[in-house]
Amino acid sequence: MQLSVELRKAEESILKHARDYGLDFYDVHFEMLDYESLNEIAAYGGFPTRYPHWRFGMQYEELLKGYTYGISKIYELVINNDPVIAYLMDSNDFVSQKLVMAHVYGHADFFKNNAWFSKTNRKMVDQMANHAARIRRYMDHYGREKVETFIDACLSLENLIDPALPFTKPPVRREQTELQDETARVEVTKLKSKDYMDRYINPPEILEQRRSELLKKKQQPPKFPEQPIKDVLWFLINYAPLRNWQRDVLGIVRDEAYYFAPQRQTKIMNEGWASYWHSMIMTQKAATAAEIVDFADHHSMTMGMQPGVINPYKLGLELLRDIEYRWDRGMHGRDYDQCEDMAARAAWDTKERGAGRRKIFEVRRVYNDLTFIDEFLTPEFCVRAKLFTYDYNPTSARYEISTRDFEAIKQKLLTQLTNMGEPFIQVHDGNFHNRGELLLVHRHDGFDLDSKYMRETLINLNRIWNRPVHLASREDGKDVLFSFDGRDFRREGGR
Repeated sequence: MQLSVELRKAEESILKHARDYGLDFYDVHFEMLDYESLNEIAAYGGFPTRYPHWRFGMQYEELLKGYTYGISKIYELVINNDPVIAYLMDSNDFVSQKLVMAHVYGHADFFKNNAWFSKTNRKMVDQMANHAARIRRYMDHYGREKVETFIDACLSLENLIDPALPFTKPPVRREQTELQDETARVEVTKLKSKDYMDRYINPPEILEQRRSELLKKKQQPPKFPEQPIKDVLWFLINYAPLRNWQRDVLGIVRDEAYYFAPQRQTKIMNEGWASYWHSMIMTQKAATAAEIVDFADHHSMTMGMQPGVINPYKLGLELLRDIEYRWDRGMHGRDYDQCEDMAARAAWDTKERGAGRRKIFEVRRVYNDLTFIDEFLTPEFCVRAKLFTYDYNPTSARYEISTRDFEAIKQKLLTQLTNMGEPFIQVHDGNFHNRGELLLVHRHDGFDLDSKYMRETLINLNRIWNRPVHLASREDGKDVLFSFDGRDFRREGGR
């Protein structure tokens, strides 16, 4: 549905304001939808042409019930694409539509200019349609249930990617036989020296020790990959015994997982940036005197905080405003950090007006949520924002505030944001026990494994690898190995 004449005029006005403020984005195409259509597209992740799967139907039912019972409501949906595609709900009032448009332009600017989105496919709408066509073709040929069951297994592993991979050297597929020539003679490299010094620079006993170590290592079963691989999906695509259609489906799931990864890495910043600009544009330019109260009402609902829950809109917006305020007054750098007079710090002002706006544009360009919180969260901000950490108290059988200590708060946030809040899982051996079995290792950096999800993940991993799979982890400081051979689970160690 096309926008009304009144909304089209509002769109043109807000677009001009966004450009005047320095926002830079691809063309934005707005579409008006009813709540059922918008919920349907939202269930597909914003892509109406996405492949069919029961998970999207489940998400649609959840969104529809949330709207019907007044639990939740979608105000806008914006897609990282060129052109940017944004959906508006036709039941929203005029002020809400203006707010949403301003919010969308903030997202569009973030998508185009944030470094973590720089490697994403800007024609993903077309790519999603291509993915859907291929999967529908497989469903027609092999049967819907067979293909959908395989997609179930793939989707349960979609978080096992390496978010940093688009910015690093991609892994290279190597055959296991290429990793080591077992017939090659073991040679120990000697340091270059003159003849009369060779006895001292290359002691025979040391050379013999090195030769023994190399021989021992050579006699061990060949191991691949040579180095741990975090992109588990890449390893499965290249080494699992899959049919061509299965390999293609797994590749589709992997491609889409990498497309959505930056949105998970920048949720706080992205929503904070869009909220900053919808607030700025509406209060300074777009909202009339008669609309400002309605705007404040809608804005306050978006920014509402609940105990025990971090609102990314609120945290991102307030932290960006704090950065702008501090840089406008020079409240950063060595002199400020070394000042121990709290009154002097509070009154600090070098009158660097304009530096704050330049700084937040810089922040928008290069940071993600993890580095954003690590770099700019301050003790003063935590006090103003009333942040705290909480834990379960078994005595009172309630969750209670455990501390308001700045370092504890910061560490808790960073832990939740590290690796997009997922455990670190890596492929360590595709020939475990020299039997072609798969060994994954959980690098314990603060995230414990959920036993239910771990078991289901091993089941689906076994369906793809088609041989026993293992997961090494730690519990209570002890090594533990979980295994699934296609029929039974086994646990070794721990406890």
